Amino acid sequence: MPMGHTATAQAGSGGLTATEHRLANGLRVVLSEDHLTPVAAVCLWYDVGSRHEVKGRTGLAHLFEHLMFQGSAQVKGNGHFELVQGAGGSLNGTTSFERTNYFETMPTHQLELALWLEADRMGSLLAALDDESMENQRDVVKNERRQRYDNVPYGTAFEKLTALAYPEGHPYHHTPIGSMADLDAATLEDARAFFRTYYAPNNAVLSVVGDIDPEQTLAWVEKYFGSIPGHDGKPAPRDGSLPETIGEQLREVVEEEVPARALMAAYRLPHDGTRACDAADLALTVLGGGESSRLYNRLVRRDRTAVAAGFGLLRLAGAPSLGWLDVKTSADVEVPVIETAIDEELARFAEEGPTPEEMERAQAQLEREWLDRLGTVAGRADELCRYAVLFGDPQLALTAVQRVLEITAEEVQEVAKSRLRPDNRAVLVYEPVAGETGDAETAEDVGTTDDTAAAATDENEEAAK
Repeated sequence: MPMGHTATAQAGSGGLTATEHRLANGLRVVLSEDHLTPVAAVCLWYDVGSRHEVKGRTGLAHLFEHLMFQGSAQVKGNGHFELVQGAGGSLNGTTSFERTNYFETMPTHQLELALWLEADRMGSLLAALDDESMENQRDVVKNERRQRYDNVPYGTAFEKLTALAYPEGHPYHHTPIGSMADLDAATLEDARAFFRTYYAPNNAVLSVVGDIDPEQTLAWVEKYFGSIPGHDGKPAPRDGSLPETIGEQLREVVEEEVPARALMAAYRLPHDGTRACDAADLALTVLGGGESSRLYNRLVRRDRTAVAAGFGLLRLAGAPSLGWLDVKTSADVEVPVIETAIDEELARFAEEGPTPEEMERAQAQLEREWLDRLGTVAGRADELCRYAVLFGDPQLALTAVQRVLEITAEEVQEVAKSRLRPDNRAVLVYEPVAGETGDAETAEDVGTTDDTAAAATDENEEAAK
């Protein structure tokens, strides 16, 4: 029988509650009631992402995410999509450095169907995994790489900066999309071994949020997931620790068919889950979080040397987080002009810190973003899974807003002074060559279908607000 405890609203949780349970096979279950609308969100996080991959098999976690939608013992072909959408629900999956997730939002009376579908593929995917589905999804992923990375302006920027910021051999050196060569090299047996290693109940967290009856929901979870065996064959992820700063400025110039010169940079910042990471988030919000930020006001409004300027945070738990700077120049402005202005603003911020007005605005901005996520059943389900998988405690999701509001201006100034320095960044400079023009976004998170671009964008906006 599942074990659990009673929901209690913690201080700073805004009245939101969640209960935690664990099945005998190790599956962790988090339930959160919300009867505002007659819908329920199901979110399943597996503790596996691109950081778990080995050299020569990059992209396997993302490829396998696609394979999870190719049928299982009781559900053939595209049946997972057809059943959920036919019941009035929505669904998808995404892959990142640190996890793979699958999610459905259903009318309340169809919740049992979503739980059965997720349990069926967790327990029986190997029964349907064959050469035909492997080749089909290999081609889909390769085409996704072409469309979203290789054949769009600035499309490989995140991949290049990640490779600069994390040294060769580091588990975060490559991004989840993987390389074409490694996608070609992946075999059916690689995929089967990947499933046997990582897709087990004791390597997963299931959250269900919304208009639910907790007792009935837990009974369904036990009914459908309880008989799936756990196993202990998962290797520990490779060590992602690094010095707090890079120690030098790393630089690469890229000459491509892009619409404008661009300066992009990645700063090594504190790990997710720490006060210092929350302070860094506030610092980057003041500096580059929207049209009221310092960099936007300086580069776009005052100097008119840039058409876009943003600074945001890619939160990572198993490695240093990244501060992501993205500036597109205007007209024929040279990159050194932009870079000098940026360094002046960063040095001034490190010397003076944020003003009280800037702190209030930045905290309000991050508070709104957090409340937007926690205010939807799907967003809350995802955050409960995230904190359970990465930090061991889903309850932390409900008090994240309060922790951001407790950060002081002195902490924000300190993280800016120690981390936002020229000797702690990897820099990418884009110089246009003659060719087509266009626009593009970088993305850290990759998903299963065209609709998954929305999920990928959500994750990327968290990284580059």
